[in-house]
Amino acid sequence: MSILTQGSLAPDFDLPTDGGSRIKLSELKGRKVVLYFYPKDNTSGCTVEAIDFSARQADFEAADTLVIGVSPDSVQSHERFRKKHKLSITLASDENKAMLESYGVWEEKSMFGHKYMGVVRTTYLIDRDGRIARTWEKVKVKGHVDEVLAAARSA
Repeated sequence: MSILTQGSLAPDFDLPTDGGSRIKLSELKGRKVVLYFYPKDNTSGCTVEAIDFSARQADFEAADTLVIGVSPDSVQSHERFRKKHKLSITLASDENKAMLESYGVWEEKSMFGHKYMGVVRTTYLIDRDGRIARTWEKVKVKGHVDEVLAAARSA
């Protein structure tokens, strides 16, 4: 599956989150949602990104936007990640990778000649009607959260 395009309907999902809850996109209609996909808890870029989104959470809430981080890590891993870095955003777990595939972010990657499947760092802004308002592919973490926040404010 490829990256979703602007204007397309965001696939619904129902995923477990840290704290023992579940989150379902169809229940969030009427709100804007930032879905950011990251490879793995406690790696350097993923940690910086999660801390940056947490630091701006109040600004996203003021823009009526919910931020959800998604990776294939377990709920237990997310809970440890949240506690260690005092994260305030919601972290959802997709261990079977079905949601990651439906959003086109689970792809073959290559590092030092070794091929493997993994998450391509990607962020989607979903509008109040459940459609993709903006996509950021192969995200570079530095400055990313500010760019996403500006888009959320204008959406």
